[in-house]
Amino acid sequence: MIKNSSWFDMLTMNVVVVALVLAAQGALAADVLPRPDHIVVVMEENQPYSKIIGNRDTPYINALAKRGVLFTHSYGVTHPSQPNYLALFSGSTHGIGSNACPLELKGENLASALIAQGLSFASYAESMPEAGFEGCIYGSYMRKHNPAANWKELAAFNRPFPAFPQDFNQLPTVALVIPDQRHDMHDGSIAQGDDWLAQNIGQYAQWAMSHNSLLIVTWDEDDGSGDNQVATIFAGAMIKPGRSAQRVNHYTVLRTISAMYGLPTLGESAQQLPISGVWLSSGKKH
Repeated sequence: MIKNSSWFDMLTMNVVVVALVLAAQGALAADVLPRPDHIVVVMEENQPYSKIIGNRDTPYINALAKRGVLFTHSYGVTHPSQPNYLALFSGSTHGIGSNACPLELKGENLASALIAQGLSFASYAESMPEAGFEGCIYGSYMRKHNPAANWKELAAFNRPFPAFPQDFNQLPTVALVIPDQRHDMHDGSIAQGDDWLAQNIGQYAQWAMSHNSLLIVTWDEDDGSGDNQVATIFAGAMIKPGRSAQRVNHYTVLRTISAMYGLPTLGESAQQLPISGVWLSSGKKH
């Protein structure tokens, strides 16, 4: 009886120790994941990693990669463009395998999850003529690249790019920036896209370095010539500069943003772990 009791006590102690270790690991993971005051996500178009990183035509992007963290194993979810935007925004491609427009989608997404927590969101689309615009095309604006436009209830949060605040303190918690097809490397050149980013997002990137904020620059997909590897760069006050070889995709980015603000995991992003190993220990913590 004493032996059985001792065995039971030892087993109980081991279970307790394991539980404490797991709890400590969880606390550590939560402790090192920052909670930025603002995140700006810029989505570029149809270029593989190999045509962006090290390219003389992308001096600004490559300088940004050196100031932040460059993910060397980042991938689009699928082809063509539209389902990749939907994946990053809602955790699902919604069975969409084309650039069909218009779509009318239902269900949770990053914007609705933020708003439900008392936080804020806006999408800023270049060349879109007015807030809540429902058209598929307007000049170089393409709705297929603006996922928020597919949820009618988000019309008020779907804004033209000139509404992007010049006082960055007035930015929403998370902002999605959609360059038009002249400047997202789809119709215009890679050099034009790099220049647009420097001229229109460069000041925010500099500000974010000292204001507990984060810039994410990524691409929807490659040009179809490879394995859908794209460049993804995180830059901001909480970033440890360097390169990360962890494998990430659009679901990983969404999972990380959700975890930063204690949001519910959305769709396929629940299968991913938040990005780790790239954060400084000095920022605000979630």
